[in-house]
Amino acid sequence: MTADSNQKRQNSSSTRQLFKTTSIMFQNFISQYLATTGYLEFQPKAVMFDMDGVIYDSMPYHARSWHTAMQSIGIEMPPEDAYRYEGMRGVETIQQLFSKQRSENISEKEAQKIYKLKSDAFNACPTPSLMPGIKELMEKVKASGLKIVIVTGSAQHTLLDKLDRDLKGLVNRDLVVCANDVEKGKPDPEPYLKGLQKAGVEPWQAIVVENAPLGVRAAVAAHVFTIAVNTGPLRDSILLAEGANMIFPSVAALAGEFRLE
Repeated sequence: MTADSNQKRQNSSSTRQLFKTTSIMFQNFISQYLATTGYLEFQPKAVMFDMDGVIYDSMPYHARSWHTAMQSIGIEMPPEDAYRYEGMRGVETIQQLFSKQRSENISEKEAQKIYKLKSDAFNACPTPSLMPGIKELMEKVKASGLKIVIVTGSAQHTLLDKLDRDLKGLVNRDLVVCANDVEKGKPDPEPYLKGLQKAGVEPWQAIVVENAPLGVRAAVAAHVFTIAVNTGPLRDSILLAEGANMIFPSVAALAGEFRLE
């Protein structure tokens, strides 16, 4: 998606101040985003959140579950690799692992059966808690009049009920994109393009909050201003190399900086 002629006629002076970060520093981030995408305006109306590692402190459990499940069928997947594949649909992750390690192309149906091993291992883990700072951040986003959209590679059947329970009044079921809603998962931009569509906004009217390299790549490919929160073991440079416009050390740090004027 590229800037259309109507958007290009807009004046970039209407950009809104988003963070307590010095205005010069913030404007530099925005200027870089506009120069890269060709848009002339950044006017956020929605914030799209990844789930694992952003909303829930669940990645250590996912990492352990992937390692256990794949090891049981003779596929190598060290726990830290879960952070590199994070955001991709589970069946696509399995298909890639089989292709790389066994030179086998397995069907989605076969991959789905294997993915159940990982799902069962994850469901046996303790219930993950909300990421520190996420509720405060979402409350600020909502108070600022922005829509909250969830974009996740998860296909958990209980996802919506869990979000309703843990983030009551903040999450709208109609503004959730999960693995079942797309044909291609992250790093393809389809999940975030679907999120834009559900929110009824254009790329320059949205922000993505991501913690995973593949998720950052997907958001950048969708031409959305992308904030990385490094809640895992990967180096900041890995997230920045995927094109993140800004990076924070935690969700709580982002929540402390967020404002909209």
